[in-house]
Amino acid sequence: QVQLVESGGGLVQTGGSLRLSCEASERYFKRYAMGWFRQAPGKEREFVSVITWVGGTTFNADFVKGRFTASRDIDKNTLYLQMNNLKPEDTAVYYCAISVEYTGWPPANYEYIGQGTQVTVSS
Repeated sequence: QVQLVESGGGLVQTGGSLRLSCEASERYFKRYAMGWFRQAPGKEREFVSVITWVGGTTFNADFVKGRFTASRDIDKNTLYLQMNNLKPEDTAVYYCAISVEYTGWPPANYEYIGQGTQVTVSS
């Protein structure tokens, strides 16, 4: 088992930036990729971005449009999401998740997910 803890959320104005972090409890937990998801009030959870843990290859949702960048620090066992030019529609709880094994790209399955961190963008 592995626990994921997100941090870095908060309140920001339109056009502002935030960097989310996600730390895994087990340093040597085997993983193929780590991703970010979000869920806005009254909506289903949606995919945001994913990065392969070893190679650093990324894939983003269409709505990201160059505004968000996923990265990881293997030594710190931490996943990041740099979010720039934030918009009110980006308001949501953001979750990180682990895809353990390769089953295709981008991953369709994520076996572990964190508790989330709230991001609120004011207009």
